[in-house]
Amino acid sequence: MMAAWREREAGFTLIEAIVALALMGLVLSALASITAQWLPNWNRGIDRIQRDEAIGAALQRIAADLAAAEYVPANRESRRPLFDGSELSITFVRTAIGPNAGPGLDVVHLGETSDRREFVTVRSRTRFAPLPTGSSLTEQLRFRDPVVLLRAPFRLSFAYAGPDRVWKSTWREAEQLPVMIKLTIRDAASQRVLSVSTIAPVHTQVPSDCTRPDGNCTDKPNNPGSSGPANAAGQGGRL
Repeated sequence: MMAAWREREAGFTLIEAIVALALMGLVLSALASITAQWLPNWNRGIDRIQRDEAIGAALQRIAADLAAAEYVPANRESRRPLFDGSELSITFVRTAIGPNAGPGLDVVHLGETSDRREFVTVRSRTRFAPLPTGSSLTEQLRFRDPVVLLRAPFRLSFAYAGPDRVWKSTWREAEQLPVMIKLTIRDAASQRVLSVSTIAPVHTQVPSDCTRPDGNCTDKPNNPGSSGPANAAGQGGRL
């Protein structure tokens, strides 16, 4: 009799096994549905964080470059700093930096170029040397060491402001450097301006001679800061 009772109590019936499998299938199906809805949002969140970090790092590097812009004329005959700014590119002079850079100055170019049919923002440089009188920047400067800072679909644009705090899309042939440079990042598809856009202050606006206690820019005809607007607007040299 004990043997018969054990035979009746041991294991599962076929119906019980089918019900257990059905319940397991429902649980797995529910988990798969939840994961399918949650995982893409998670991936989009991770991609957004990585994108913002990459854009933020690029803007920090660009802002540090622009803040270090120097008032350096193209040659002895020029009274204006070597600075050429447009909406999509900018060329300026700064102290050379980098592991292999010796003492001296670099001419830095920040701007767009095409890479595999996409626009990318690239930083390139060349060693500064006085330019021949009457020559253009594009004719004399040959930039090298390109570094990609920003890739599609994001595009970088510049705007410039002087002491009057009025923004302009270009800054060329000016008597002084801009006080501030606005860095605007847009999504090329939607033209939406990203919140990571920022403003970079430029520390120097006039030649170093104008900041010396015994310096007198107006008495030096070959001094880049001798012109009235630059000297009057930029006394002190630093913001």
